[in-house]
Amino acid sequence: MLTSAETSTFIGRRGEVSAARRLLARGRLLTLTGAGGVGKTRLAMRVAEALGPAYDDGVEIVELASLEDPDLLVPTVATALGVRDAGPSPMSVLVDYLAERRMLLVLDNCEHLLDACAKLVDGLLRGAGRLRVLATSRQILGVAGEQVLVVPSLSVPDPAAAPRDITRSESVRMLADRVARVRPGFTLDRADARVFARLCRRLDGIPLAIELAAGRLASTPVDELERRLDERFEILDAGAGGDGPARHQTMRAAVDWSFDLCTPAERRLWCRLSVFAGGVEVDTAEEVCQGDGIEPGDVFELLAGLVDKSILVAEPHEDGVRYHMLESIRSYGREKLAAGGEEEALRRRFCDHYHRLVTERRVDRLVPEQLARYRELVAELANIRVALDLSYAQPEDCPCGLDMVAAMWGYWILAGSMTEGRHWLDRGLDLVPPDSRARRTGLWAAATLALYQGDRAEAEDMLEEAQRLAREAGDDETRAFATQVSAMVAFSEGDSRSGMTLMEKARAAHVDRGDLSALGINLYYDASFSAELDPERAAELAQEFLTLCEKRRAEPSRGYALFAVGITAWHQGNPERAEAMLKEAMAIRKAINDRWGLAECVEVLAWIAGSYGRYERAARMLGVAHALWQAMGASPATFWPHQRDHRNCVARTREALGQRAYTAAFRGGERLGLDRAMPYVVGE
Repeated sequence: MLTSAETSTFIGRRGEVSAARRLLARGRLLTLTGAGGVGKTRLAMRVAEALGPAYDDGVEIVELASLEDPDLLVPTVATALGVRDAGPSPMSVLVDYLAERRMLLVLDNCEHLLDACAKLVDGLLRGAGRLRVLATSRQILGVAGEQVLVVPSLSVPDPAAAPRDITRSESVRMLADRVARVRPGFTLDRADARVFARLCRRLDGIPLAIELAAGRLASTPVDELERRLDERFEILDAGAGGDGPARHQTMRAAVDWSFDLCTPAERRLWCRLSVFAGGVEVDTAEEVCQGDGIEPGDVFELLAGLVDKSILVAEPHEDGVRYHMLESIRSYGREKLAAGGEEEALRRRFCDHYHRLVTERRVDRLVPEQLARYRELVAELANIRVALDLSYAQPEDCPCGLDMVAAMWGYWILAGSMTEGRHWLDRGLDLVPPDSRARRTGLWAAATLALYQGDRAEAEDMLEEAQRLAREAGDDETRAFATQVSAMVAFSEGDSRSGMTLMEKARAAHVDRGDLSALGINLYYDASFSAELDPERAAELAQEFLTLCEKRRAEPSRGYALFAVGITAWHQGNPERAEAMLKEAMAIRKAINDRWGLAECVEVLAWIAGSYGRYERAARMLGVAHALWQAMGASPATFWPHQRDHRNCVARTREALGQRAYTAAFRGGERLGLDRAMPYVVGE
């Protein structure tokens, strides 16, 4: 959905918006190109907003500036679209999901992932005939059928023009608007109009350069600002042979000028903050960016100063404020950081911080702040990726990096990001010593994700190695988890008796170690997988898990426990209790956008509706569930715990309604979309 909110007024661009709409009407791919800071992203957001009603399945925006690994492009786009990468081929799942959808996909900031973006867009356009793509990039993608719209600077006036004409120009309107934001009550008068015109002409009408200049006008008179800016550009003009700066030179000079006008401490903080790909909170900036001229207590005021100068954007949220840099500003900071010789010390503090955050904020622990932990990892994912890349680049830090990824195994499942999790795990497993604890933990974590994606053979190979290494090292924790995942393998192969035996063995080991969180996960898997074979035993396990979650106030896990109680109640012949538990579970799973969990709940609720003879409702909910399963490349017809009941429900419902009515109801549910389906499914 279109969720990007503008934090400042959008000025001008009527012609460009109209041109973009025309081009997208006659072609399926449009790339907005132009120099850094020229406003490609803002224009794309405005075009997407204008075109939203024309697309039955909406507009989806995927911001790529913070993504640095091309191997993660497809799973990142899939996750942004709500497509859970439950299969080993997320690209094919993504194409299947988009195949019949009339949607506009906006890919913002493609230039640093150019080849990967070109391959992705080409594959999507070939496989999804109703999809249109709007990309922003400093370079064209080079994909067949690509249309290109070069985004110009804002219009600049002649300083000799009448003041009325000057104030109508786009660049002057923008500068005046931004100055009013830092100087409340400001209005552009006739006396300042010509100075504003000269400033905008000197800045070539580049929006980001204008933003930077406006930030200085809170404390600098406009004529003084013009003089200082002229001095900076005269140096550049002389170096360019007197022909005047090109647009990219103008942008560089504007950023240089802003950097020079910062205090020494602000410059240091700007450079150090450039390592954060996903923005930063105050407390993290205080920890990572302190030292050598920056005291922790000074960081808040320095952040405020950089916001005032338009170097940072402050984005309030319910728990505080997060500070972000535009990509052009961040790139400049990284360049200065490399030249300043501070990289190694900053890298150490950065990696240490995120290793500590990930290992202390694990979501597989039954704790009251479990949901808050999950949301924190979501917010910090871009920075965690940077920390992983930095760790894997240093041989001595590779075990630390792999330890981070393995500690996030529960996050990868909750987020539906198994492909990304396996990507980082595979990289780490290739780099760490065979006798390291990180390797043993990484193996069972990687086996778990592989099993979720249906790679049973690979999971079994990794579990065998994990068990061997654990025996040699006397590592009881790894042996317990590897045994538990082996039980899941047995269940998935239809060998329930072996699965239950292995689960019980692992459970005893968790109890011996006093690991209640591991015990809870074990109870969930055992109850859910064995419910059909031995519902009474499974019901006891599910209730034990629910009691444990409620006692420890672990909310996301309680959603899983409620599902386990619901599915066992269904197999015990108590559909009323099952329905109540599943609807409560859905509310929790919706809070974290757990598509896999929601699909399971809707699936079982469809069976319940069919058992009551509500066949049209059952068919419609089967359609809702099908859309969710399809987005994950999965199907209850092939997922062992649900196979029999799914097939029985489909057969009974189709027979009761007839093929035509069944198909109509099923497709109606399929087209509802999750937001509209939720009230229907829970009966609101």
